[in-house]
Amino acid sequence: MKVLMVCLGNICRSPLAEGLFRQKAEDNNMEIDVDSCGTSGYHNGEAPDPRTTDNARKNGLDLSMLRSRKFHASDFDTFDLIYVMDSSNYANVKALSRSDSDMEKVDFLLNATFPGENRAVPDPYFGGENGFQEVYDLVNDACEQLIQKLSS
Repeated sequence: MKVLMVCLGNICRSPLAEGLFRQKAEDNNMEIDVDSCGTSGYHNGEAPDPRTTDNARKNGLDLSMLRSRKFHASDFDTFDLIYVMDSSNYANVKALSRSDSDMEKVDFLLNATFPGENRAVPDPYFGGENGFQEVYDLVNDACEQLIQKLSS
């Protein structure tokens, strides 16, 4: 199983989702490859935002090894499941899809906790510290739900 987490710049939400999902898969002895990327490519090769890494570290998660990359159409061939953080990410991923089967792999991350609502994980980039913790809590809950679903 290969899972991809997608946001805009791949420095806040999607690297956090990658790290949380990977940790939960390991904790549950599940062999799942997890990666993350952004639809923009603005931050290619950069580490996650320091506020994201600081917040993750406070919650016991190390994201220091992660680096940003851009989403490519070939990701549809590589990954079994692709989770986007908001409707803009969804539209950008959809624009690169080549078929209905590509899009069958794509879902909103928060549909794991709020089924069918297509809720956005808020982008904490322009917010304060509380925004990063809110994102952590939302993503953590969604990743836990996905792990439980995949392990049953």
